Amino acid sequence: MPADPVLRHFFEQMPGFSQQQKTTNLGSGVLVSKQGYILTNLHVIDGAEEILVALNDGRQSPAKVVGVDADTDLAVLQINLKDLPVITFAINEPPRVGDVVLAIGNPFGVGQTITMGIVSALSRGGLGINTYENFIQTDAAINPGNSGGALIDVQGRLIGINTAIYSKSGGSLGIGFAVPATAAKEVLEQIISHGYVKRGWLGIEPQDMTADLARAFGLEQSSGVIIAGMLRDSPALKGGMKVGDIVQTMDGSAINNTNQLLSRIASTAPGQVIELGVFRSGKQTTLKLTSGLKPNRPK
Repeated sequence: MPADPVLRHFFEQMPGFSQQQKTTNLGSGVLVSKQGYILTNLHVIDGAEEILVALNDGRQSPAKVVGVDADTDLAVLQINLKDLPVITFAINEPPRVGDVVLAIGNPFGVGQTITMGIVSALSRGGLGINTYENFIQTDAAINPGNSGGALIDVQGRLIGINTAIYSKSGGSLGIGFAVPATAAKEVLEQIISHGYVKRGWLGIEPQDMTADLARAFGLEQSSGVIIAGMLRDSPALKGGMKVGDIVQTMDGSAINNTNQLLSRIASTAPGQVIELGVFRSGKQTTLKLTSGLKPNRPK
């Protein structure tokens, strides 16, 4: 835009000139309650000035953002319409590898589309997509525009929120990832109740063990997580944890990697006592730490 006011006025009078050009982003969402709550991905609505929801029956409604969770890339919206079709969560029957699943969304903006596949794998993590990763992997075709849509079982129950694809071309290669319905439901309920998600936190910087590190510490196996650092005034530091501690168990269950440890800590309620089995200076010891409230991550 020219700095000179005369030239600026000239350009503003030109047909079709716009100083600020609006862009449109397409995505999908899942109606989860009669009160008009919708689950979708944060990256679908991030930065939006206006959000318009179009239902399959032809109705449209502006939506407001109830809350977002950057750590799981989920967002909760709300619309004000009556007689809404609501999906059922498949909480009591989690998916199994090989189960037939259907992905619903609006790929490339062509309209509501359903693709079929199977559950290829469970508990996928370490992908660098979200802070907390426990994805359902599916080969059901998921393309741009499917983000935020439903992954359902053959009974029409929600088992996941389609979030990402592995692709070098931008199209589907049969490797898609969905946030499990159990995790999505927990995020939904906390955002409705508090406006954000409350998570446990110790303020640690964990690192996966390697075979070389295990040998250096005198361990027979390379399982566990080494503490590479801690934040000042963190619950971990106050509770007596030290840099170099190797966390092997949490509340009696084995810890195999950093993603598992962070996810389990996050699932604790702030103020809850966590018992960690730690290998320190060649000896086994037990630490009891009080979980803090994880600071909100900026979106």
